[in-house]
Amino acid sequence: MSPTSRFDIQLAQPRLSDEERAVRMQNLGFGKVLSEHMVVVPYQEGEGWLKGSLKPYAPLCISPAANVLHYGQAIFEGFKAYRQADGGIKSFRPKANGRRFNESAARLAMPEIPLDIFIEAADLLCTTDMAWVPGTLDAARLHDQSYYFRPFMIGLGDFLGVKAAEEYLFLMIGGPAGAYFQGGIKPVTIWVEEEYVRAAPGGTGRAKCAGNYAASLLPGKLAKQRGCDQALYLDATHHKYLEELGGMNVFLILQEGNRTVITTPEKTGTILEGVTRDSLITVARELGYDVEERRISIDEVEQAHRTGSLKEAFACGTAAVISPIGTLMSRRGTWVINDNKVGEISTRLRAALLDIQYGLAPDTRNWMHTIR
Repeated sequence: MSPTSRFDIQLAQPRLSDEERAVRMQNLGFGKVLSEHMVVVPYQEGEGWLKGSLKPYAPLCISPAANVLHYGQAIFEGFKAYRQADGGIKSFRPKANGRRFNESAARLAMPEIPLDIFIEAADLLCTTDMAWVPGTLDAARLHDQSYYFRPFMIGLGDFLGVKAAEEYLFLMIGGPAGAYFQGGIKPVTIWVEEEYVRAAPGGTGRAKCAGNYAASLLPGKLAKQRGCDQALYLDATHHKYLEELGGMNVFLILQEGNRTVITTPEKTGTILEGVTRDSLITVARELGYDVEERRISIDEVEQAHRTGSLKEAFACGTAAVISPIGTLMSRRGTWVINDNKVGEISTRLRAALLDIQYGLAPDTRNWMHTIR
């Protein structure tokens, strides 16, 4: 089934002029500008996924008793498309994001969406709003520009009983994204959170659901009040093992004798299994680095800093790709890493992944999906 037969098409009238669009695309940050259309696909229990539509970006109309407003059935994803050297546009690992989206859906008792609908929705949105994909390859890469997709699903209905919804909406919105770091990449300061936890075993930590992010807002706010950019969570059971940041996975670069080891917390079901995390592990190994996925205690981090074996640290995610960590702050003290400078290995890994995404390095893993 072609995208045009799977979706009804309603184009915005009138479309923004090139001049108006250019004004909106100046000084792009992350998530501040949305393009003109969205894809909406309804689901009805007993009937399954119904015909979707591409329509002008606009507010939704839902019942005040909708499940999402009371019981939080809401999941989302995030991935990007990049301008290529030949002028084409490719998205990065949409199948991986679609599979994780369905894992989140299953955990929240929501229907899984077929991967072909997930990917076709993104392709249709991007081709319709192609003018919103930042300019030439050179300009886009220089300013870390891309087109960001935000697929999400919410539970609907008109019933206040505590149960899974019988109606859902899958939506795909997006827009141009600029550099996560205004003025160039720079190290961030992270607060090690020892009171609040992000997720507990058996909970929803592995799911990319709205509630996980709502719960991170207060610790994030408190971290900012302490002069930090984000909070780094420890595990809920022992309160000693590194988990992740509010929306990013974390890596340490340790010197162990003659070995330089890139280390990240193992997948325990309580951390988000990031697509960027997985991609960087693969890229790092292909570049010849040793990579370990294992438990990392905060005591080990403190000891590694004290002995000088903690060489670099970074967080990673779709928005920033790699965000170098220059300082860790906690009730134990302040630990400055690599003189609060961007590290050589972090820089190399970030550049290697971006080169694949912008089509400047071979895509040996078939991670890039052609949109046009």
